[in-house]
Amino acid sequence: MRQIWRNVAFTHWPVPPHRLRSLIPDFLKIDTYLGQAWIGMIVFDLESIYLRGIPAFSLTSGFPEINIRTYVTYNGIPGIYFLSIDVNNWASNRIAKRWYYLPYQPSIISIEQKEQFFHFNSIRKKNVHMKSEGSFTPFPGVYYAEKESLDYWLTERYRLYSMGKNSTIYMADIHHKQWPLQPATSDIQKNKLISELQLGVNEYQPAMTHFSNGIDTLFWNIKRLL
Repeated sequence: MRQIWRNVAFTHWPVPPHRLRSLIPDFLKIDTYLGQAWIGMIVFDLESIYLRGIPAFSLTSGFPEINIRTYVTYNGIPGIYFLSIDVNNWASNRIAKRWYYLPYQPSIISIEQKEQFFHFNSIRKKNVHMKSEGSFTPFPGVYYAEKESLDYWLTERYRLYSMGKNSTIYMADIHHKQWPLQPATSDIQKNKLISELQLGVNEYQPAMTHFSNGIDTLFWNIKRLL
């Protein structure tokens, strides 16, 4: 499956590893950078989804997405573990949720560009107190993170892990070019997506914010690990 991501904002908070342990399956090890775990809120527009064998037609029109993720390893291989994925798109919420065992949540989301900054707003359809709202402003100057840097560690992830029924663990590899990053700032007014996790972080003040104009990604078929 090929996906096209555009106008991507990465916001991240450092978290003591033990605060995440109850949210992660026991078979996955919490990944850390210099002993510190991280939680991320990623806001972006998913422009298109193309299935293998049907390269000319997108499965759906574009839509915004907000995912909450952290970082794990399995047998030493690093990857992403999603805690929630908010979308207002039936194809992702119904089809991709079943294919990849990911925690999709039906939501009403908007992302609007206003001059140099982007404003986002979301509310879950079945749990209306779960709201998020804010803006992010990218600065000029594209760069590519060095491999040993925290920027690289947070953004360059080429595998996802998920948990299905009966605690079954799955993985899917992801392929894309390295992220073209820009420095950015964020201004968050509402953030129940982070605060409800009770991780002890200030949900309004991420420690790091990055922006990217976007990339094309390839998702390989999901495989069962355990």
